[in-house]
Amino acid sequence: MRFALLAFLAFAAVAGAQSPAPSATLSPPPSHFEGVDARGDQGMGFSHHLTGHQFRILADGGAIEVAANDPKDAESRQAIRSHLASIAERFAAGDFSVPMFIHATSPPGMATMQRLKREISYHAEETPHGAQVRIKSQNPEAIEAIHQFLRFQIEEHRTGDAKEAGKAD
Repeated sequence: MRFALLAFLAFAAVAGAQSPAPSATLSPPPSHFEGVDARGDQGMGFSHHLTGHQFRILADGGAIEVAANDPKDAESRQAIRSHLASIAERFAAGDFSVPMFIHATSPPGMATMQRLKREISYHAEETPHGAQVRIKSQNPEAIEAIHQFLRFQIEEHRTGDAKEAGKAD
């Protein structure tokens, strides 16, 4: 009986190893997004239920915007502002540990953004209901990396934001 069980487990392991890689067009399972949301709440310090993200892809880089859903929610608004100020500083230093924790992977474009960190600026500013980090560069390779990073964020946070560059402000 043990031999049959071991043979079955060995066959299953080999079959799994030989399975074709999942198609890039397949959506991750719901449990993936549940993990992103739970780790996001922990890593960002505010609830994804009480706030909303937007990611803007712009000709010279892009922006990460977060706002409290309720204009009276001062606690979320302050947590957003604190988090995005920290993110601007961390990203400028090449530290992308927060998005790596939230998404449980290295986001596309991140390695290039780290390598070209001296050619990318990150500016956090308050908005009426939260804050934004404006990301800019003049380097085409850095801009492409920023766009890859932001497209990944759009998918992972399921925002439905445009994935093509708009006008820079």
